[in-house]
Amino acid sequence: MDRLANTVRPYAWGSTTAIPALTGTEPTGEPQAEMWLGAHPGAPSRIDRGTGDQALSAVIEADPEAELGAPTVAKFGPRLPFLLKILAAGAPLSLQVHPDLAQAKEGYADEERRGVPVDAPHRNYKDANHKPELICALTHFDGFCGFRAPAESADLLAALDVDSLKPYVDILRAHPEEAALREVLTAVLSADPAGMKATVTDAAAAAERLGGAHAPYASIAHHYPGDPGVIAAMLLNHVQLQPGEALFLGAGIPHAYLNGLGVEIMANSDNVLRCGLTPKHVDVPELLRIVRFEATEPGILRPEAAPDGEELYETPIDEFRLSRYVRPEDTRPLPLPAATPQILLCTAGAPRVGELALAPGQSVFVPAGENVTLSGTGTVFRATVVA
Repeated sequence: MDRLANTVRPYAWGSTTAIPALTGTEPTGEPQAEMWLGAHPGAPSRIDRGTGDQALSAVIEADPEAELGAPTVAKFGPRLPFLLKILAAGAPLSLQVHPDLAQAKEGYADEERRGVPVDAPHRNYKDANHKPELICALTHFDGFCGFRAPAESADLLAALDVDSLKPYVDILRAHPEEAALREVLTAVLSADPAGMKATVTDAAAAAERLGGAHAPYASIAHHYPGDPGVIAAMLLNHVQLQPGEALFLGAGIPHAYLNGLGVEIMANSDNVLRCGLTPKHVDVPELLRIVRFEATEPGILRPEAAPDGEELYETPIDEFRLSRYVRPEDTRPLPLPAATPQILLCTAGAPRVGELALAPGQSVFVPAGENVTLSGTGTVFRATVVA
């Protein structure tokens, strides 16, 4: 078992205070967007087994079966198949979708054949893996997830009373669901930039006046003035999570996080197709190939409790399994055996994993097959795989 030293990524959308408040450290004044826990090559956690500081990724690479277990290696290959994060959004993240596994493999192979540099700003596929993800709220958490019914989007747009939006309203009300959503999103993302900037400006001013259900769009327009993603977001469900609630985001589902602190877990991939709310590259044709044009309910997840107190967030994929333990005082020590690798993250209280005491924001890596015991009081998230 290893205590993890983790990197905080300073993306511009990050909160300056949320992660410091969790960890009890002084804010630096700079954004602190994501704390990464795991073996992702971009910012692997560090451990020290008595021979000096080293990357967890290097330790796993040196002996994958000892660290991950033979079943995990057989199923996912010789690397940790998930990345765990503490995510702190102080401003909206980009509106985006992720490919499924077949699409990721195809897209990666195509860009490799065409010689697109992997670090090129217009590259879509950094790897050949899919990127399903789960976000669990630690505070009130605000975001967009999946298309709402076209008639609801039509009503939202119509209330703004902006002339240039009226053709979209007509399409959403008159066409079948899939065709309506596809046609409007395509039109928004392919529109003349100057004309769309004027439309977004007018829509944002109207949303500011109306408030209520329109308030989130005025807010994102403040962060991304003139961005077509503001209009695209009006096609999506606005979701508000309470602490302990979660969202699972599968392939092809457009989504964006707006603000809040949460624990996020995802398959180990960097594949993102952006729809807007970003200065980064938006590949409209490829995006339209990946998006699932169907209205969906957001499907807010609440954990299911087992007799031993483990609260599991059920998802339909195997690369990660996220659960939590909320331990009151005077609770007996609980064994946490697993044939798969585990990362245990404290978000409240003062629990212990074996002999290691954890404070909020601290974490440990447990190699496959190592028996550990959870004791003390507090909240601990447990990340592992289904092998």
